[in-house]
Amino acid sequence: MIEVQGLTKVYGNKTAIDNLTFTVEQGEVVGFLGPNGAGKTTTMRVLSCFMPPSSGTAKVNGYDIHTQALEVRRRIGYLPEHNPLYTDFTVTQYLNFVGEAKGLSRLSRRQKVGEVIERCLLHDTREWIIGRLSKGYRQRVGLAQALLGDPPILILDEPTIGLDPKQIIEIRSLIQDMQGERTVILSTHILPEVSMVCQRVIIINGGRIVAVDTPESLTHRLQRSTQVRLHIEGPPDQITDRLREMAGVLRVETTDGAGALHRYLVETEKERDLRQELARVVCGSGWGLLELRPVDMSLEEVFIHLVTEEPDSVTVDR
Repeated sequence: MIEVQGLTKVYGNKTAIDNLTFTVEQGEVVGFLGPNGAGKTTTMRVLSCFMPPSSGTAKVNGYDIHTQALEVRRRIGYLPEHNPLYTDFTVTQYLNFVGEAKGLSRLSRRQKVGEVIERCLLHDTREWIIGRLSKGYRQRVGLAQALLGDPPILILDEPTIGLDPKQIIEIRSLIQDMQGERTVILSTHILPEVSMVCQRVIIINGGRIVAVDTPESLTHRLQRSTQVRLHIEGPPDQITDRLREMAGVLRVETTDGAGALHRYLVETEKERDLRQELARVVCGSGWGLLELRPVDMSLEEVFIHLVTEEPDSVTVDR
């Protein structure tokens, strides 16, 4: 659905994106992650034909961004980071205007505007002036205009930026509903959002891709050890010493607690599952085992690791 090959964009003496190559399959929701200034927005502007690349190319739904830019634009819905709305229009007026600009007939426009209003939960504000809407409702209007015309591809740049938690959940739910129906590239700084919404993640840093994979696979590849969290009732010093004596245990940390009831974080060798043995040792010692569960590396830890690694030491899986 989207094929990017060697995409580069240079501003003066600054390279914003450098030789990007990746693909996005039909129906995928892909998260585009990176620190500020990494090149995420530049990539999205190039893919939406808002600006040309300095070199390289991309095909969107089979159309080349250089020679078939109008065909590309007809097949994408684009929501920029700074949502450009005509704030003196009502929601319905604005969406009709966008529909006309996209070439929808009057009959089709009426139907499609009604559909996106319902889908984006704008029915109660359809006759409101956009300038009087909250930030969350304005984002819904921006998403509605991107959906007009049933584009097979959506490019969403920070769609939940500046929203409160309730609004974030609402926008996230709308995006989740599109999985399998449309191809979506989603730029975000909210890492839990990627785990909840996206099937794959592309991490970019300094204009270069440092990783492409599922969040789960990235976690597995980068996790150097296995961690198990335990909640134990018993003498803390004896418990800590006994756990440290176990073969395969690298580190034991007491995280919190009071009296005889404490939580422990046990780090073990990556490929060694000691959960049964840990339970046996705790229970066999007569201590109370209230909790035992594995702890995965968080996406935030993966992200920090990848954007602070030296480029040559990072493995990229396309």
